[in-house]
Amino acid sequence: MTSLVSAAEILARRILVIDDEEPNVLLLASVLEREGYRDIHCVTDPKKALDAYVSLAPDIVLLDLMMPEVDGFQLLEAFKRHDRPDEFRPVLVLTADATLQARRRALAVGAKDFVVKPFDVIEVALRISNLLETRILYERLRA
Repeated sequence: MTSLVSAAEILARRILVIDDEEPNVLLLASVLEREGYRDIHCVTDPKKALDAYVSLAPDIVLLDLMMPEVDGFQLLEAFKRHDRPDEFRPVLVLTADATLQARRRALAVGAKDFVVKPFDVIEVALRISNLLETRILYERLRA
């Protein structure tokens, strides 16, 4: 069976990583680079995250929930306000908060997937690829 979306199309997409912990950002960036992604942008200051989201228009966001001043939930709500209603821009939450309440709240305010830290890097890479494939197919349907 042939795929509707090529690996090259997926790998060409823009990724925004938002996490206040530098080691987490470096880990994710290195995983993404190993997978073949090249358009990777990282933000460690949550106060600058919304501006980065608006200016970069990423195809996917990898988002931590527990950050100082502006948390991931506030960012999810802000992202939703900036997107068109007919847009599919997936957010994958990567957080140490394993509570059912955090999962439900994040998914309710716009996250498309949720992974608890520490995570399996291969699983996260597969989830990113799947979400990007869905975004590409969604864009094709809209066009």
